[in-house]
Amino acid sequence: MKFISKRPHYEYLKTRWDARHRGLQEKIWIKHKESLDWFVKTSVKHLALGSLGGLLFLTAPHLISAPKAYLVESRDDILKGFDENVLLAEQLGKEIPKEIRPLNSVEESRILQALSDDFGFEVVAEIDGIRLSRNYGLIGGEQHLYRYPGDNLYAHTENAVDFAKYGSAGIAPGLSAWGYFSPSKVEFKEMDKLRERYYLAIQTFLVPGYAENVDRFRDFFKYRKMLIINPKTGQAVVAVIADSGPAEWTGKHLGGSPEVIDLLGLAEGSRKGAVLYFFVDDPKDRIPLGSIQVRSQA
Repeated sequence: MKFISKRPHYEYLKTRWDARHRGLQEKIWIKHKESLDWFVKTSVKHLALGSLGGLLFLTAPHLISAPKAYLVESRDDILKGFDENVLLAEQLGKEIPKEIRPLNSVEESRILQALSDDFGFEVVAEIDGIRLSRNYGLIGGEQHLYRYPGDNLYAHTENAVDFAKYGSAGIAPGLSAWGYFSPSKVEFKEMDKLRERYYLAIQTFLVPGYAENVDRFRDFFKYRKMLIINPKTGQAVVAVIADSGPAEWTGKHLGGSPEVIDLLGLAEGSRKGAVLYFFVDDPKDRIPLGSIQVRSQA
């Protein structure tokens, strides 16, 4: 049996369970700072959510229903397949350059083969002759996006824990590059919800040929599925392109939703870090969005 360092496990659990947030939104944070500080610092495994859930419900007038019951995942569930992701991180560490720069053809080819083999689906740098300007860059945390007319931050809340983890990110003042995810709340579907929850902002405007083929490229990139990997830990997410950005002057090369940043293990501190990101060739839409583990080799 190969020896696997426990440090990545610790860092992963620390991100999942003990990550402190910079603050909650507006009056809720101001009014209940002491209680919420206690909540975030306390291990979720030993926390009864009833009173806090009621508090958030009463102070959030736009919530239509009470937060859903939170089912605590067991350690075995969380770490299922995680050893394989640690091994992936070790493998990627031998292939990625020390500085954050575009990959050369040899590096790209080796990494694509490794990712396709380890995840069990085709990971590619180019589809229909279109490729990004780079596939290794610095990701930064983004805000939530409006999903339909009348949407608000509280409506994004799944439960009290969800709000405590992601509420502080806020909601962007404008719409995504393709507008609303759904034309109305009535027509809002589960896939619309998942696309916003696991979205990326990509610098599509830097793609070679974009200016000459705006319509074609705009249609190609809309909700295009991608695989994003934190090469330091092996944590990976399948997400979709749902916005354009960030601006070049920021020094970042792409952005991720609060949920994507969390699942990549980058929710603390500056909320940014180096990631690999490639297209997922999934024409039949079989690969689900969200966190993904390397398939077991057992």
